[in-house]
Amino acid sequence: MATHFLVGLDVGTSAIKVAVAERQKDGRPILRSVFKEPSAGLRRGVVVDIGEASQAISRALKEVRKFSRRTLSNLYVSVGSPQINAEQSRGIAAVSRVDAEIYQDDVDRVVRASQALTLGQNRMILHNVIREFIVDGVGDITDPLGLSGNRLELNTLIVNVFTPHVKSLMRAIELGGGQVGGLVLGPLAASRAVLSKSQKDLGVVLIDVGFGTTAMSVYEEDKLIGTSIFPVGAGNITKDLAVGLKISVPIAENLKVSCGYAIAREVSMKESVELSRFLKEAKEVASRRFIAEIIESRLAEICEFVNNELKSLGKSGRLPGGATLVGGGAKLPGLTALIKRELKLSSQIGVAIDAEWATDNKDFSEFFEDPEFVTAFGLILWGTEQERWRPMSPLSRFSVKNIVRYFLP
Repeated sequence: MATHFLVGLDVGTSAIKVAVAERQKDGRPILRSVFKEPSAGLRRGVVVDIGEASQAISRALKEVRKFSRRTLSNLYVSVGSPQINAEQSRGIAAVSRVDAEIYQDDVDRVVRASQALTLGQNRMILHNVIREFIVDGVGDITDPLGLSGNRLELNTLIVNVFTPHVKSLMRAIELGGGQVGGLVLGPLAASRAVLSKSQKDLGVVLIDVGFGTTAMSVYEEDKLIGTSIFPVGAGNITKDLAVGLKISVPIAENLKVSCGYAIAREVSMKESVELSRFLKEAKEVASRRFIAEIIESRLAEICEFVNNELKSLGKSGRLPGGATLVGGGAKLPGLTALIKRELKLSSQIGVAIDAEWATDNKDFSEFFEDPEFVTAFGLILWGTEQERWRPMSPLSRFSVKNIVRYFLP
């Protein structure tokens, strides 16, 4: 029986973002619910307490249960562990038929060959991202089916993760009452929701500033060329403020959101913040310039992580499509200007592209414009292809099968 609902479950360190969509007659999804719940039991994108995490997930799924019991059996979930590797791989296969025409079994063999690489202990393939097929030495082929040739080659990007982290996440979801239908690396899901084909053709980096981690994915010529997740995020800024101003973490978070700015020199030295706004008994007055200096220092470190990765890919300052910022941390005032300065790239806040969604989504327009929810939306769009709600793109058809099967008996 075909499923008519999909759930995007973005399990973050600080919050769980959920999107529920229903299939329309034309195969496009229409949103039925979007919300977030406080998270628990995670640190830097990794489940460290399955009991706490499952309880938080159960609370989030309580709202989902209202639609249909079957809805909980088809969750598309983001993976945000920093312990990921992205490695280039190459597969080679001889075309099997006498007439030299390439069929699906030839493609399947070359895909399997590309996955035959030695991974470290306790690691598993999460994505096998197709970059190009090569037929008798001619490359940049998206779909080789029906072509003629004697030798079929394939260039891919293998994204592999630390297996125990994935198992812990899936276990927490199962205990919370849900069943995983698909796992998607967080920055790839976010890219699916906000990056256009023209941006990916030009060359673009997506930067997802979460609470516990910062993730990135880089595209050029409409191909994924690299992805990474770093164990530092907006939560580190909050902790820095708590230490620097000798205040509690909850107050520091409110201070960051209300008065924070990413570039210190653009804040007047005369501006001050009375901490009694956030804690009645507080008598201290903090310099807003000092607050901005603390924020900028940590953001500069995050930019350094991103730029080092771009340098390793040979793309530092060389992406015409610039940088697209998403995640809760992307809403910090002044961040786009700081990214432009530090990475030498144009920058913008990413919002979900609504072209692939059914038009009757007006009630959720504020969520489409919120960079914090783009990963949940990307999970929905990823799922629509895997569930055959719409025709799959050639690269999706040739991707590795649903990784969830790895865990089934």
